[in-house]
Amino acid sequence: MTQRLLTLCLLLPLCGQAQLTQTLRGRVVDKESKYPLVGATVQVVDASLGNLTDTTGAYRIGNVPVGRRTVRVTLVGYKEVLLNNIIVDAGRETILDVDLEEGVQQLSTLTVRAQRTGEARNDMAVVSARQFSVEEADRYAGSRGEPARMAANFAGVQGADDSRNDIVIRGNSPQGVLWRLEGVSIPNPNHFAIAGTSGGPVSIINNRYLANSDFFTGAFPAEFGNTVAGVFDLKLRNGNNERHEKTIQFGFLGTEAMVEGPLSRKTGASYMVSYRYANLGLFSKLGLDIGTQAIPAYQDGFFRLNFPLKDRAGVSVGSISLWALGGTSTVDILISQQKADDRNIFGQNDRDQYFTSRMGVAGLTYIRPVSRQTFWKTTLAVSGNAQAAKDNYLFLRKDKNGNPLVQDSRFVIDSLRPTLDYQFTEIRYTLSTLVNHKLSARSTLKLGINADLFQFTAYDSVRTLETATSTLFTPWRSRWAANETFALVQPYVSYRNRLTDNLTLTAGLNALILTLNANSVSPLEPRLGMSYDLPNRQKISVAIGLHSQMQPTYTYFYKTPDFASSQYPSPLVEENRTVGLTKSWHYVASYNRLLGRNMRLLVETYYQQLFNVPVERARSSFSMVNTGAAFSRIFPGPLVNTGTGRNYGVELTLEKFFSNTYYFLVTGSLFDARYQGSDDVWRNTDFNGTYALNLLVAKEIPFRRSSLNIGAKFTTTGGRWYGPVNEAASRQNQEIVFASATRNSLQFAPYRRFDVKIDYKINRKRLTHTIAFDLVNVLGIQNLLSLSYAPQPDGTFVKQEYQLGFLPIFYYRVNF
Repeated sequence: MTQRLLTLCLLLPLCGQAQLTQTLRGRVVDKESKYPLVGATVQVVDASLGNLTDTTGAYRIGNVPVGRRTVRVTLVGYKEVLLNNIIVDAGRETILDVDLEEGVQQLSTLTVRAQRTGEARNDMAVVSARQFSVEEADRYAGSRGEPARMAANFAGVQGADDSRNDIVIRGNSPQGVLWRLEGVSIPNPNHFAIAGTSGGPVSIINNRYLANSDFFTGAFPAEFGNTVAGVFDLKLRNGNNERHEKTIQFGFLGTEAMVEGPLSRKTGASYMVSYRYANLGLFSKLGLDIGTQAIPAYQDGFFRLNFPLKDRAGVSVGSISLWALGGTSTVDILISQQKADDRNIFGQNDRDQYFTSRMGVAGLTYIRPVSRQTFWKTTLAVSGNAQAAKDNYLFLRKDKNGNPLVQDSRFVIDSLRPTLDYQFTEIRYTLSTLVNHKLSARSTLKLGINADLFQFTAYDSVRTLETATSTLFTPWRSRWAANETFALVQPYVSYRNRLTDNLTLTAGLNALILTLNANSVSPLEPRLGMSYDLPNRQKISVAIGLHSQMQPTYTYFYKTPDFASSQYPSPLVEENRTVGLTKSWHYVASYNRLLGRNMRLLVETYYQQLFNVPVERARSSFSMVNTGAAFSRIFPGPLVNTGTGRNYGVELTLEKFFSNTYYFLVTGSLFDARYQGSDDVWRNTDFNGTYALNLLVAKEIPFRRSSLNIGAKFTTTGGRWYGPVNEAASRQNQEIVFASATRNSLQFAPYRRFDVKIDYKINRKRLTHTIAFDLVNVLGIQNLLSLSYAPQPDGTFVKQEYQLGFLPIFYYRVNF
């Protein structure tokens, strides 16, 4: 069936001969002040077309042939911008907004190329930063169109496992990744999100409403606080303000629809709305392995309304945007209805679990170019996330030898009894405001503040078996009972100066104040960076910065037994409420060289010193550096900020940008990530794979009205670390507990995966069809994921869980 479909698609281009065209339009503004630039020249280089910007900075170029185009933007006194690989489709207009950076030499036409593919939009970042586009997120094999999975291809970044899109940056916990949208911090933007994590199985964010955004892996500029690992700085695009456009897509990850268009052609106001609903129930019935027999259900949506503001002369003076996104997800993992050998990598094997998560954020963004030198942006937002779960423990019937009975491939259930009931809810009110002022053509000053007001409520009740062989439960115990309000305030200042034509200096200060306790104040965090342009299109850069991060909210309010009390059972106290910030010094050096017009080589080396890491007060191997990449919460004993860690490594990127119908990306990392718990022993972190290698390549075969893209990716990383199992503690807790003294002394086999992506695009008049197949782990390589607690008829309980096998993901999309 698939072969016939592809054959039919390949024949369709022969049905017509007329060249299809589309409109390319947008605005050109000053990069620092966002003020519209008049008279800039915008050229479609490979189509010999062009136009000038008008008094509002707008331009329009009609009759641009569909396909991949190269766009050049020039203006006297500004650095030239050359943008490769701009996709022009028949089904929707291409709207391309461009920021131009003022040149130091005001009276000459500068030919230095700026803002090429991959260069970060943020001027204050000189190392460990990369811009990514919507097209990239869609192009990479195995990325499933998600920003996080796409970023796992970059040097220094690796995925945690196939079942989740958590990313490990330079050996750090995924918990340390900060997600920002339109300048405000947002909760974990993933379905089935667990408190204290930054990833999940499926992203709520749809890349089709994103504008080009930035991704940071270390030594972040001063405006980014409350993170020690990495930053996604996401930007939203506006809907088409001249023409109504629609997108409908059906695929493995859901059925979705998106509409956008003008609210008023006179004022330029626009709207954009999207919605997606999961289809996994259908594909599970087709026998596709999604890691569990349970059927996950989820849905998500987004909208954005944009209202341009103009003065009496019709000159743009900014905009007001109202936007929101959110999603809800539910899964019931019913072990009592599964077969004894069913796969279940998302839950525990001794209970039925009912889990629901919700996430949402809504914001109002005001943007105003105050003058030709000053730009002001403010966002007010409210966000929230919640998780709720109920567990029922399975009592199995056993034979005379005490082994579980199995009948018709299923365990024989004696009874089900409630054992867990919890709900966490976090509401956040956020203000983010900044002023960017261009002091001169050489220097820029940015001032801002990010402030969050948290409202956290939680309850958690649990009961456990009295002994590993008992059928009696302990009384219900409350582990969380919180209703708290506190604030997080982060003022910052950044300064950038092009000291000479070749030397650029950036400096900044950030402060972090968490009102929850007196130990969570970091009054002065310096950031410093410098880059120097060498001959032959080479650049060297260095950066240093101090960074800090609060702990996952729920960990502050966990109640631990008061062992000093004479009462029995001992009362519970919130001993973690006074835990301070995790801190880290970042040191980064890089060498960048352009090899011809469309290829670059980047080498970075780094050292990261972690300190004030929360570890248990009692002597143990526990550390917060190992958390944040699983479907379970943590239950730490009393924590103190005495842990340390260190990460260091070298990274290489060799990238050919998409040109001459193909591209490739090679990234490699050699690194070491270790930590000390309260027992003062240096160990591998859970994420210390020591190496990672990604090889990506794609080839486009263009036809007159269509194109065929074939891409492939090979990934290999070192295996995750674990240790010998503490059998007695595991049976008592009904989950795998590793022996503390030998933690992370053993390593799984290396992880390997080969992905293939094929997509075929057909252009018709005002209509574009896309058929795509993303064949994940096409070779079906078995990679170990973890050890799980799964009592077996023979009395054993340790089970090896494997990552997802071959997973064919497909979609059909139409734009019109």
